[in-house]
Amino acid sequence: MGDDEHGWGANGVFNFEGGCYAKLIDLSEEDEPAIFGTTRRFGTVLENIVLDDAGVPDFHDTSKTQNTRGSYPIEFIDNRTADSRGGHPQNVIFLTCDAFGVLPPISRLTPEQAAYHFISGYTAKVAGTEVGVKEPQATFSACFGEPFMPMHPGVYADLLSAKMAEHGATAWLINTGWSGGAYGVGERMKIRYTRAMLNAALDGELDHVAYVTDARFGFEVPASCPGVPDDVLQPRETWGDGAAYDATADRLAQMFNENFSRYAEGVSDAVNAAAPAPLS
Repeated sequence: MGDDEHGWGANGVFNFEGGCYAKLIDLSEEDEPAIFGTTRRFGTVLENIVLDDAGVPDFHDTSKTQNTRGSYPIEFIDNRTADSRGGHPQNVIFLTCDAFGVLPPISRLTPEQAAYHFISGYTAKVAGTEVGVKEPQATFSACFGEPFMPMHPGVYADLLSAKMAEHGATAWLINTGWSGGAYGVGERMKIRYTRAMLNAALDGELDHVAYVTDARFGFEVPASCPGVPDDVLQPRETWGDGAAYDATADRLAQMFNENFSRYAEGVSDAVNAAAPAPLS
């Protein structure tokens, strides 16, 4: 349907753009066949890409910058919607990149948690995408787009909550960040695992599995998911040091609370109560 900017109106969701602007660092045909295919078509603009002696793009060369990009028309994607429109979603996905390695790779959210985490907009600045950023840094951007939101974030959270309630949509938080430790110790979540979790959520396969409640963040975390090892779903089990995980998770929970204090007066008590609770 589209790359980045979408709206949700009376007739469903729609895209504001007419093209895509993709990160190309370490792009491979195996992991991203659709995007890789666009780089072989006339009309795609490659940005900051190093070419080898034969004029072939080297997507692993970061000698100029890690922020390598490709711009291409949406028509270059075969499985696009023709009019960049869709119906009303049954699932709403929040994407985050947790550099601390403590958030579950997929969590089912209550409506109040969905509002809280939409307002929080937690993710990480990834190396190379901004000047001076050499390693991931935790950041909070209200509604995942704070510079574009002139009103109190609670206003937009209420709009989203109303749409989700009207159409019975389920909210999920998917973490594509680190597993088994923080940045520098753990490793990025495998793309194939993220895809498996996303597909399972969209196909309803996670509607009939057991869930474990995260005591600190309150998330409902599936105990199993097709195509994903069970231990990957429970981040504490992927760490070699449980005490280190607990300390890091408490630190992140406190960061959430400190950030959200700016917005607490503009949201309901129920949304405020959806905040994570450090355990020590």
